[in-house]
Amino acid sequence: MAFESLSDRFSNIFKKMRGEARLSEKNMADMLREIRVALLEADVNFKVVKAFIEDVKEKALGQDVYSKVNPSQMVVKIVHDEIQELLGEENAGINFVKGLTTIMLVGLQGTGKTTSAGKLAYQFIHKLNKKTMVAALDVYRPGAIEQLETVVANAGANFFSMGNKENPVNIAKAAQRKAMEEGMDVLILDTAGRLQIDEGLMDELKKINHEVHPDEVLLLVDAASGQDAVNVANAFNADLRLSGLIMSRLDGDARGGAALSIKYLTGLPIKYVGVGEKVSELEPFYPDRMADRILGMGDVVTLVEKAKEAIDEKQAEKDAKKMMDGEFTLEDMLRQMKQIQKIGSIGFIAKMIPGMPKLTDEQKEHAEKEMKVFEAIINSMTPYERRHPEVLRFSHKNRIAKGCGKTNADINRVLRRFEQSKAMMKQMKQYQKSGKMPPGMGGFGGFGR
Repeated sequence: MAFESLSDRFSNIFKKMRGEARLSEKNMADMLREIRVALLEADVNFKVVKAFIEDVKEKALGQDVYSKVNPSQMVVKIVHDEIQELLGEENAGINFVKGLTTIMLVGLQGTGKTTSAGKLAYQFIHKLNKKTMVAALDVYRPGAIEQLETVVANAGANFFSMGNKENPVNIAKAAQRKAMEEGMDVLILDTAGRLQIDEGLMDELKKINHEVHPDEVLLLVDAASGQDAVNVANAFNADLRLSGLIMSRLDGDARGGAALSIKYLTGLPIKYVGVGEKVSELEPFYPDRMADRILGMGDVVTLVEKAKEAIDEKQAEKDAKKMMDGEFTLEDMLRQMKQIQKIGSIGFIAKMIPGMPKLTDEQKEHAEKEMKVFEAIINSMTPYERRHPEVLRFSHKNRIAKGCGKTNADINRVLRRFEQSKAMMKQMKQYQKSGKMPPGMGGFGGFGR
């Protein structure tokens, strides 16, 4: 995941700071030197790094951090605010207009433009309830129209194409007319890309821009392209007057330098980020939340939003009541595990919760494997056994083990975790009146330990 190594570096820097009783010129200089190195290693543009360090130093002096008894919290706040300013003050969002909003997607080949068109359509349809059409304007790349049609179908949007023989400018105008006739709220134009910026590409895009007057012109940039993304953005912006950016592959191994540099150097806001391969894995970009994640402060708001999307609220209320009343079954346990998986991986959830210790790769892998083992074992039981695990004897366990390819020891571990969860629920009910949490409430089922 982008920013992961940078986040680790910041965590170590601030850990050292917390060990200092007071801030001196020396330890302040040491900290700023480490921050500078961390940012440069994350491929942040050197001009951005220089300005960032100067701003942090100036604000630390201005707020008289040196005189504070515990300066680390103040420094973290200053660094957080500066990172947020680099990323953009607030979520920019799409400028929807009354009637039809036309969005033109541009970018080089290989940045994920076609898949992002489908992801954007998915966002508008399923999150904002907007009728959306996507038009295929890439008549050059073999298979581009068919690829877009598949992606758009997965998103549930309307698809518009005139094949690969028509001029893209004419296709754009025809798509706009069709979208208006059918009462669409949004039209997304997926334009052609090139391996590099050339005169032919820019002339075509300028003609489309001139003819359809899009409300948004969004550039797709690849997070893994590093500082090259800044050069691409400046080149497209010079001819098309971009309104913002979509950054793809932020879930990959990119160091994050492009995201931290591009707003400062181009003035263009990042509006959406791609965080996975699925059509649903495009997120609005919130600079404040990303700054929290970079500094290891978690992101509870995004986690809650994802939980709301993944979890059936009424079912969750029923499950909570059953658990508190001691009627918790293995079926309930399995359903909760599946809900957790819908929200994200164990590692993702842990990173989103402030103060959660970082899980090692081995712990994440162990937790994911254990959840799959638990699911296989519970699925191999009969409905009655899931509701009444106390009836399970040696012969039952042998049958279940053979059915799922696990061992009796694995089955006993599932039953132990189940009993532990029930015991925790009883404790919670006892502590409910006092308003205190029982000691040792370290998360559902102890996965990842």
